[in-house]
Amino acid sequence: MTPSSLPIAIVTGGNSGIGLETVKLLAKDHLVYAIGRNPATLHALEGFANVNPVALDITDFSALSAFTSPLTRVDVLLHSAALSVPSTTLEATPELWQQHLNVNVIAPAELTRLLLPALRRSSGKVVFINSGSGTLALAGHVVYSASKFALTALAHALRTEESEHGVRVATVAPGPTDTPLNQATRHREGNHAPIDPRDYLTASSVARAVRFIVDSPEDTQIADIVVRPRRDKAKR
Repeated sequence: MTPSSLPIAIVTGGNSGIGLETVKLLAKDHLVYAIGRNPATLHALEGFANVNPVALDITDFSALSAFTSPLTRVDVLLHSAALSVPSTTLEATPELWQQHLNVNVIAPAELTRLLLPALRRSSGKVVFINSGSGTLALAGHVVYSASKFALTALAHALRTEESEHGVRVATVAPGPTDTPLNQATRHREGNHAPIDPRDYLTASSVARAVRFIVDSPEDTQIADIVVRPRRDKAKR
């Protein structure tokens, strides 16, 4: 198929971690718009076939509207961009709360709203990358956890709202994953020790779960996938 005839996929956080690995998988048979903020990593995506790097701040809602307005058909929308800054309730400022809610909840909600006509037209799929923190809040991560709880609610409500329009909605909730976001979070907590690979998923493994959802047949609605490392500390 020519690029113009390929299904359309949009991936936020598409230049790093789980988003980047998903872009690589989807680009095999989709035209992928990989949204990111880092010009250097976006530039590296220019060598990939069927990938259009898009420099965009997803919290700039006017820019989101300008980006989405020409799109008349979207087959896959993956929300992978996220912010995670460790904080207790005592330490968290209103600014920190607003930053997390803007990136982790409001931007995905607004981008989805803008693209719903295009998603309905193709009976598309919306996939949210959530977290174990979206169902179990951890001390010291109150702001991030609360935003991911809100993202869980958004996904559940959207699934019910859009079922009659043919849009399917799924959540992938990874356990600890070796990504730049996870590394930055660990460093903010003062933990610079090397990770044990047995305790962490790879971003490509989580991306395969997303691809599984994308490839699911028309008679299925995959709602939630939880992906954990094989050596799961949470269960020991």
